[in-house]
Amino acid sequence: MSKSNRRHVVPDPAGGWNVKAPNSERASAHTRTQAEAERRAKEIVGNLGGGEVVIHRPDGTIRDSDTVSPGNDPHPPKDTRH
Repeated sequence: MSKSNRRHVVPDPAGGWNVKAPNSERASAHTRTQAEAERRAKEIVGNLGGGEVVIHRPDGTIRDSDTVSPGNDPHPPKDTRH
């Protein structure tokens, strides 16, 4: 993968959650819940050939991240929750 496909699930100041590419002004998607935004972000990244989805907390700090196949995770997790 020559270009990093990454999307961030971030809170929208007006309510709901946004899916955003790094350094982008506009959201790729807007949803009511964080779970919906996470699913949509994984779908977008998967359609682009895989990559990373970074999930933020309501305060904006990073809560979790997940690699979407066929992305190359240099440090695969030992847990099986994803």
